[in-house]
Amino acid sequence: MIPLTDVSRRPSRFPVVAVSIIALNVLAFVLELMNGEAFVTEWSVIPADIVAGRHLVTLLTALFMHASWSHILGNMVFLWAFGPEIEDAMNPGRYAAFYFAGGLVSMLAQVAADPGSTLPNLGASGAIAAVMGAFLVTYPSDQIRTVLVIGWFIRVTFIPAALLIGFWFVIQLFSFGVVTDVKSGGVAYVAHIVGIVFGAVTARLFEDPRRLAE
Repeated sequence: MIPLTDVSRRPSRFPVVAVSIIALNVLAFVLELMNGEAFVTEWSVIPADIVAGRHLVTLLTALFMHASWSHILGNMVFLWAFGPEIEDAMNPGRYAAFYFAGGLVSMLAQVAADPGSTLPNLGASGAIAAVMGAFLVTYPSDQIRTVLVIGWFIRVTFIPAALLIGFWFVIQLFSFGVVTDVKSGGVAYVAHIVGIVFGAVTARLFEDPRRLAE
């Protein structure tokens, strides 16, 4: 299932933070293509380095790194499907703080899960999972225009946010323990799980009740 957009509502304001984050991710990916795998490894999280207190800045930079075209395209599609509405429910400043807090907590969770690992951990997935968690508790009944792919069968349909995000979460639980590998383009599922839980638990702390009432 590939979510495209929320058909139940439209943001009342231009999602400047969501668009800016997507632009920065694209810029970072261009730099990766230009500079190769050494660049990716340098700016990705290496759990053993973080535990040793080295390269702590990568906890931030890794949120903009991606291992492949499919990795960045998938992440940006999910971010655009859920991000603008949550930014609208908060405000640009709060949404930015929420997004990066979710990404940081997710990355730290992956480090804690395998502190001796020397494999690069990268991607916006943990932060985007936090956004999805916030969407789950804020707009669970919203209809999401979704591309449904089952074998050769492809159809665009509408799926309730709670069902779509819940199904995605169950997949992460079943896939728990898979660690990011730069060469395969995989993602740390523990970061997904922690991210969505973080988003669901903290969303109301960042959201503006006045915006939700509009």
